[in-house]
Amino acid sequence: MSNATSTPRIALAHDWLVGYRGGEGVLDCHARLIASDWLRETPPCIYTMFDNGKAITPAIDRLPRRVSILNRVPGADRARRWLLPLYHAGMADLSRRFARDHAREPIDLVLSSSSAAIHALRVPPGVKHICVCFTPPRYLWELGDQYSQGLMGFGLKVCSPVLRKLDYRAAQHVTKYIAISTVTQERIRNFYGRESEIVFPPVRTRYFTEAGPDELSPDDAQKLERLPANFLFYIGALEPYKKAELAIEAAERLKRPLVVAGSGSQLNRLREMTRDSKFVTLLGRVSDPLLRALYRKADALLFPQLEDFGIVALEAQACGTPVVAFGVGGSVDTVIDGATGVLFPEQTAASLAEAIGRCPSKHAAASACRSNAERFSEEANFAAMRRVIRESLGSVGPRSS
Repeated sequence: MSNATSTPRIALAHDWLVGYRGGEGVLDCHARLIASDWLRETPPCIYTMFDNGKAITPAIDRLPRRVSILNRVPGADRARRWLLPLYHAGMADLSRRFARDHAREPIDLVLSSSSAAIHALRVPPGVKHICVCFTPPRYLWELGDQYSQGLMGFGLKVCSPVLRKLDYRAAQHVTKYIAISTVTQERIRNFYGRESEIVFPPVRTRYFTEAGPDELSPDDAQKLERLPANFLFYIGALEPYKKAELAIEAAERLKRPLVVAGSGSQLNRLREMTRDSKFVTLLGRVSDPLLRALYRKADALLFPQLEDFGIVALEAQACGTPVVAFGVGGSVDTVIDGATGVLFPEQTAASLAEAIGRCPSKHAAASACRSNAERFSEEANFAAMRRVIRESLGSVGPRSS
């Protein structure tokens, strides 16, 4: 390891820091990789539009943060989507902060992770910008039912032509794009006219395993004990695009027990929908140990949504559990049809129910599921990202900082 004055200085950037989901899992791996391979006395900053100050992961929390002026708006972390027309103004402010930091102590490379606007961070000449793109912002490029309703939908329709031009222009200044899946790679090409390399997001395959101690709290152990045998499983944010109701309707059609874990804006509606059900159990948000135990015990994971990648499908496979997935988007990369699960063609309860009947048994699929999940391990992600960063830094000339 070279000393601090010759070690390249790498900064991180992320759309917002307001909770932990799949994107923050990727950021956590970036933070740990930089700390492992490019350690300096002065830790790298994370540049972000919004930050509610809450803990996320130890690796992320130990890094200083630069936050855009938009964060000063009261309740900005919760109302951030209403501030969409101001994102590029926020990014201009954040870019100025980056430039000042670079002037004080030169930065060689910024590694961003984006599905909104952080890829628009403008860096000074000579600084490389690698963007791990979860997807170009859907609310600009794929206006559909999810974004077209109500006052916000009207505002998007009015503002989107200008915002798309700004987003496209920003994309031309990124040095290199990393796509998280085949579908994301296609979107980057179609919307930005840019080529990209696929590096799959990391999956915690050392934690999610087929066997081992569950490490459950007494309360979680009781929850698991009360569940029916041979159940199907759904885990995810209970939001409209996640399509949890399709899993519920399919289970009801088949008269199969279904366990649903997660929380979100649709939780109360789903509670009302399943109030008299003999087959559906709603658990709400669950701990990691209980989630792992549920993966291990379930007959199959139901994955009815369209995702850019879909880490939970691989967490389930890491535990030896097959996946019944909508055959569009990230599932094409993560589920091997007929071996580690089954892909269904139409986003309907009928299509899902039919696919459940074709799903390989857990006993038959367990070995293939585990082998498939290991292709997406944190170690595989670290190796790929280490190579990408080193290749990019190879064109950075020496400096005297």
